[in-house]
Amino acid sequence: MTPSERGWLDRHGPLRVGVVLQAPLAQLDTRTHRYYGADVEMMGLLAAQLHTSLTWQTYPDLAALTAAADAGQVDLAPGMVQTPASLKRWLFSDPYLRIPSKLVGREEQGTSVELDQLPLYERIAVRSPSAVAKFLAGNYPVLQREPVASERAALQQLLADKVDYAVVDEAQLNLLMREPEFARLVVVGETGYTRLLRIATRQNEPELARLVDRVLLAIPGRQLNQLYERWVLPVYPHLTDTLTFWRRLALLLCLLTLAAVGAWLWNVRQRHFVEQRLALVRQDLERREAVEAALRLTQFSVDLSTVGILWVNWDSRVRYANQAALSMLGYPADQLVGQLLSRIEPNLDMDRWMALWSKVRSEKLASFETSCLRGDGRWLPVDASLSFLRFRDSEYLVVFLTDVTEKRQAHAALEESEARLQGIAANVPGLVFRLERSAANQSAQLAFLSEASQALVGYEAASLLAEPDGLQTLVHPEDLPVYLSSRETALASDANWHWQGRILTRDGGLRWGDLKAKARRFDDGRTVWDGILWDMTVNKENELRLAESRAMLRDLSAHLESVREEEKARIAREVHDELGQVLTVLKLEVSMCELSYAKLDVGLAERLESMKKLIAQTFSIVRDVATALRPPILDAGIGSAIEWQARRFESRTQIPCLVEVPERPIQLSDAKAIGLFRVLQEALTNVMRHAEAHTVELRLTVAEQQLQLEIADDGKGFDVNPGRPRSSYGLIGIRERLSMFGGRLDIHSAPGEGCTLVVTVPLDEGEGERSW
Repeated sequence: MTPSERGWLDRHGPLRVGVVLQAPLAQLDTRTHRYYGADVEMMGLLAAQLHTSLTWQTYPDLAALTAAADAGQVDLAPGMVQTPASLKRWLFSDPYLRIPSKLVGREEQGTSVELDQLPLYERIAVRSPSAVAKFLAGNYPVLQREPVASERAALQQLLADKVDYAVVDEAQLNLLMREPEFARLVVVGETGYTRLLRIATRQNEPELARLVDRVLLAIPGRQLNQLYERWVLPVYPHLTDTLTFWRRLALLLCLLTLAAVGAWLWNVRQRHFVEQRLALVRQDLERREAVEAALRLTQFSVDLSTVGILWVNWDSRVRYANQAALSMLGYPADQLVGQLLSRIEPNLDMDRWMALWSKVRSEKLASFETSCLRGDGRWLPVDASLSFLRFRDSEYLVVFLTDVTEKRQAHAALEESEARLQGIAANVPGLVFRLERSAANQSAQLAFLSEASQALVGYEAASLLAEPDGLQTLVHPEDLPVYLSSRETALASDANWHWQGRILTRDGGLRWGDLKAKARRFDDGRTVWDGILWDMTVNKENELRLAESRAMLRDLSAHLESVREEEKARIAREVHDELGQVLTVLKLEVSMCELSYAKLDVGLAERLESMKKLIAQTFSIVRDVATALRPPILDAGIGSAIEWQARRFESRTQIPCLVEVPERPIQLSDAKAIGLFRVLQEALTNVMRHAEAHTVELRLTVAEQQLQLEIADDGKGFDVNPGRPRSSYGLIGIRERLSMFGGRLDIHSAPGEGCTLVVTVPLDEGEGERSW
């Protein structure tokens, strides 16, 4: 513990523990006035780790314990179950005991039972109301449940043949099975429900809650297992303890005894085969040595396997990790073995782990893809396969980890390549095609043709692909020799193919085409030509002049905007500096007049005071004007400017504004910072005027060399229809401002569902989040 934590414990004196007495978790020996039970022993371990003492207080029920905690009379409460209602009053630790609920039947039934395979007419007694009753109702709604007041009543109903099975908490079963009345009952199955016991602390003592969590992590899992076996794990008869089982076992032992006697008599009669037998024994010993060597080789293979292997028990702690897993995750063995699995998979909390444990235990195998946190803080994508293993008296989940970093990269590259091909083929203003030849001595065939053929020449791609050479049928007869010559030259030398000429459309029209194809040769002798047939009918020079004119207009607009912002900044400085100086001198002069003449004339004093207030208001107006022209907060970074603008928006509109920006400052050019800030101002103005929103969310993120600003409101929204008249000059201005530095605006909205503006701006080299 840190000195501050030690001091906190010393100031609070002995910790006050509140408990509701319930066997075997917490009981009071009236003769010695001492507490004992699982919860008491757990609190003893906690006190020993904290080097402090405990005082115990008992309460008749949970409501009285909660009232005492609200009154500040209790610090800790062991054995608590976390519920949505209790989270409002308590802070809960991780579970230290898991108490499952068992399915109990009569001895003569003599078989294991699965709840989901029970006939509909079977009746089950369960204490109601209770959490396990709610669990059964939600997961097995077709079961016939008979509500009873207690677990004892459930077992008595089973003995009286009023029900077929009973559901009993394992801790209560530990006590009830010791009574002769229930000696003929056995455990026949699992319910799948587990009660998780936690240590609860008061909401206003988070320091104590953090100490309790750290102590629980420090307690070895072996001690928790011993605590479970000593107080919760019952000694009750299983199916193997039934009379029929022992009869069969006795019969089997008798048969084995007779077989042993027969073998001994046979050995007596076959003494002359002793040497032969000894040779067989030697061979058997040699086989055993070979098996042991194979086992050692198997262990060696597991330790040095390229697949990471982890053994994890029910409490989510790693019990074994092979060398591949340690190397893959970047941990030494002493830092991984014994730790919770959530250390390498933070999203895998205990509730999710127990659900996964139950699923794999019933289905025997589970596979999924996830990401693990390495020891150096990097994320590692893996394929995880889980299988159930019962080894001696323990149960484990064996986790097989395979590094899929290269697989993901290859898959992403393949998806990107396919998307790129489809995007190019769909958007290129020309006919995209592929020509393939499987060997040098074979003819080339048209393998792919984009659907742009319909728009370009009036033919569908399928009809052109059906022709031996679909492209050749489009060539004007006068240009066919040049076309064939260029094609044969490219095919003969496996070179790139280029041809320009006239093509005929389906309706007899004439167009000019520019064919360019790049050749690629493969090791198996296959050659492909990927190319595009462009439509060159439109005058290219006009297109270039138009593009140049548009670029000049955009540059001019950007220049005018830059000049406007510079002029605003200059005016803001002059207003702030010049008017500020004049107002300061004026205020000083008024103050001097007040000191010199205010006492001589009461009316003059009032006038001077009024002038001082007017000067102060003028100061405020000057600051507001300078800020509106160019906010000084921009010098502190775009993140700070966004938070400042959000607070101003809240103060003007009384609309809550939630802001999320990166912790590290973002390096951004002045032009981009001003442009992004003006976009935010325009968007918030639109929200104030049109949205009728109750809340606004602002989120600024940096990823993949792009800066993204998301502005979302829960207002009335609107219909985003590209074909509607462009009457929103604010959105037009935002798009035009963003286009100056390569940004874009995406709008997501619908009537009654709010509106979200997503502004994306590319970052240049040197821009982005600053490193500390």
